[in-house]
Amino acid sequence: MFLNLGDIVVHATVEGPAMAGEVPVLMLHSIGTTLHVFDPQVEALARNRRIVRMDLRGHGCSGVTDGPYSMSLHAKDAVALLDALGVKQAHVVGLSIGGRIALQMAAEHPERVASLCLLDTAAEFLPPEAWQERIEAVMARGSGTLAEAVMPRWVCDPSLASSEGLRRMLLNTDRRGYAGSAAALRDARAAEIAGRIHCPTTIVVGDRDIPTPPATAATLRDMIPGARMVVIPEAAHIPTFERAAETTAAIGDHLAQFDAPMGVEGGLAIRKKVLGEAHVARAQAGTTALDAAFQEWITANVWGGVWTRPGLPRHTRSLLTLAMMAALGRHEEFELHMRATRNTGVTPEEIAEVLLQVGAYAGVPAANSALKIAKRVLAEPG
Repeated sequence: MFLNLGDIVVHATVEGPAMAGEVPVLMLHSIGTTLHVFDPQVEALARNRRIVRMDLRGHGCSGVTDGPYSMSLHAKDAVALLDALGVKQAHVVGLSIGGRIALQMAAEHPERVASLCLLDTAAEFLPPEAWQERIEAVMARGSGTLAEAVMPRWVCDPSLASSEGLRRMLLNTDRRGYAGSAAALRDARAAEIAGRIHCPTTIVVGDRDIPTPPATAATLRDMIPGARMVVIPEAAHIPTFERAAETTAAIGDHLAQFDAPMGVEGGLAIRKKVLGEAHVARAQAGTTALDAAFQEWITANVWGGVWTRPGLPRHTRSLLTLAMMAALGRHEEFELHMRATRNTGVTPEEIAEVLLQVGAYAGVPAANSALKIAKRVLAEPG
């Protein structure tokens, strides 16, 4: 999608299920690349999470303005994107300059950042004169002039197809966009963020990262209370393709700490997110000695043992439940889970397809009864 955000048009993507009460993930890429640098991670993570990505100002398909840019300007762009999408808060994953922008967001807009997962980044990218030399070279001869110098720093094996993909991203980056962001890296200072980051933070770094090596990552970790650090073996500055599985696991582990645990506690949290807090409150208020053990069992084992599993997106579990309740003629449960679609992101069009499938494999009467209930629920206000 393309969105007008102040002085530029930003290219962004939104993938994965939209779940009520869930905090989306915002991913910010490195200088000289595009949002596609996270493709392997999104393929896995978007099964159960809402993932927002953007091409930074001056990169990919987003608009270009004359530089110099600043970390605050990039952070403002990211917050404007969240505003445009109606996202109040996000877990922010940033790679290289993307990580430094994420830090700026957390410092200047702390209410918008639920947590940080920072890949191969730093509080300062020294020395400033090296960035100035890059700026002058890029403005004179284009982004391609940097390819031979940066590729061995970005990846361990430049011969890989994915490494060639990164090279193409760099070659296609507008010289003004690269130079503008290089100026932001040149001017970034640790003092801008020191003592201002208070959200849960994980710092991920490749053990063969030259621009921001593990020692630099450790310095950043020590600046942030409670931050933890993960080192990916045999990984350079951009590990998202070359060490895709390890990078995905590191991001996934960071995000997993915010997921509901299994068992009664996790089951109750998921039950509220799917069925709604009002319904769960009514059910709990109506619990008696007769059904107390049963309510605890389904909360722990159905909601906490099945709905919390990562193997299927919650959106898919919602569709499967509708299909089974319709096929079995469990009309009360079907109606309950129809109302839950307001929270699980299931659309009326998807419900229609599911009930067509029910008609084909469980019989027309079952589908017809379910359709009557579905139409009635969908016509209800709110």
